[in-house]
Amino acid sequence: MRWSQSFLPTLREDPADAEAASHKLLVRAGFVRPVGAGIWAYLPPAQRTMNRITAILREEMGRIGAQEFYLPALHPAEIWKESGRWQRIGADMFRLKDRKGSDYCLGMTHEEVFTAIARDGLSSYRQLPQIWYQIQVKFRDEPRPKSGVIRDRQFTMKDAYSFDVDEKGLDRSYDLHRQAYERIFTRSGLAFTMVEASSGAMGGSASAEFIVESAAGEDTILSCACGYAANREKGRSAVPPVQDPVVKGAPERFPTPGVRTIEDLARFVGGAPADRQVKTLVMIVESKPVLVLLRGDHTLEEEKMKTALGTGTYRPATPEECVHALGAHPGSLGAVGVKGMAIHADEALRGRRGMATGANADDFHLRGVDVERDIAVTAWADLRQAQGGEPCVRCGKPLKAFKGIEVGHIFKLGTRYSESMKATVTDAGGRQIPIVMGSYGIGLERIMACAVELWHDAKGISWPASIAPFQILVTSLSAKDEGVVNTSRAIHESLLARGVDSLWDDRDANAGVKLNDADLVGIPLRITVGPRKIKEGKVELAVRRTGEVREIPADQAAEAALARLPTLP
Repeated sequence: MRWSQSFLPTLREDPADAEAASHKLLVRAGFVRPVGAGIWAYLPPAQRTMNRITAILREEMGRIGAQEFYLPALHPAEIWKESGRWQRIGADMFRLKDRKGSDYCLGMTHEEVFTAIARDGLSSYRQLPQIWYQIQVKFRDEPRPKSGVIRDRQFTMKDAYSFDVDEKGLDRSYDLHRQAYERIFTRSGLAFTMVEASSGAMGGSASAEFIVESAAGEDTILSCACGYAANREKGRSAVPPVQDPVVKGAPERFPTPGVRTIEDLARFVGGAPADRQVKTLVMIVESKPVLVLLRGDHTLEEEKMKTALGTGTYRPATPEECVHALGAHPGSLGAVGVKGMAIHADEALRGRRGMATGANADDFHLRGVDVERDIAVTAWADLRQAQGGEPCVRCGKPLKAFKGIEVGHIFKLGTRYSESMKATVTDAGGRQIPIVMGSYGIGLERIMACAVELWHDAKGISWPASIAPFQILVTSLSAKDEGVVNTSRAIHESLLARGVDSLWDDRDANAGVKLNDADLVGIPLRITVGPRKIKEGKVELAVRRTGEVREIPADQAAEAALARLPTLP
């Protein structure tokens, strides 16, 4: 392909609203253009990269025996109601009505559709296991689309689903996908970490994410040299034991005028330090107040709370609702003596004595609280947000915290969807049993963006050869020198004849513009044909990633480039 005939609109300046390196460079290098908030147009070079990623995905999914489908992005509400997620998923889902007033949604994911197909098409254990997948557009009404194509409202996913007779079969399917994902990300040039993760709205017994470390990431990962790694939404740390005083008698109520925060009470004369306070949060779940308790110096991890509550549909109570439920405004709330209300407490509070908390009367608190004696806890759970530097739960060494981008996620769904949607098969004994399922997703745009986040420098992108839009760039430093043009054409055509994706920069532009664009677009290997060197029968072969440059005979350029391609980093 000739650059002069291509649509590859490079820019000299970064977009004003861009923060992530991939956002800046994919726009500047002519790969993407914004259409709306979180909505992107992929220009020809981006589409070429996406096609290369797609090819890798198809090869690796084929290796584990997966079969490709293509399912609709528009879903009737009925199948989502069958699974119960129509009610549970909130504003993230795009919902619409057709001209008859029937409810539909734009698919965020396809568990319901695939389960419905399995329900209608699988009847016997002899038909299992099955692995089905598709590469399809998805929609999510992101409240804060950001970082270019990393967090979109419309995006492309490879989503796969496994169907097994039992948990042992699910374990095998899960492990097959883990291995396939490791090969996919390695072949795509990504350095990644597999971490424990929350199952979120997907549900299921276990899940793991594949994370690329990047300052542009929104996920915080906790890891340890012993091998423990988890998304902070799921991550745990060891809480050092605390020696509490022996508590005698009932909690003591004392006045705390003007005290509204944990910090206020810690500074108040007769108060308590943050680690000796009980923080009381009031959540509204299905119109009812629910109390969530944490140690005063700990932060709530909302994904853990969603798991504990069994729903992602909740909201913090208003001050007026707090007064109605407990008789006081925020800042004076507590759970001592509360009855008829669900109370979820963090494990770090278990066994604590001599604590302080709100008295459910404005400007009053209680001290000398024995949590297990004085509070009717409904359920104990890990609710706190673990932090970097805290002890690892496995080995006790300090945890490292880093930002990362999720590029893949695998879930053990179990029978959550098959039971609710009645997808069953007959087992060897003739009984009807629910199909055991797994779900496995990869974001294609995120692979593209993560490659840029990992492999760029001050000059531009440095694509991994496996997913680069072109493998080799032939740059003519002069569009008027006959020797340069003829030699460049011959090299370019020789590469094409050998099945190599080659781009020939034949534009009538100065050498500086062409070389700057070459570095910006980031094609892994460049053959530079210039007026001075061609008189000596030589050209330059340059590796974008390393900056290595060497002179080679012009008539051996195609062969030398082909030999260098497999060795590129």
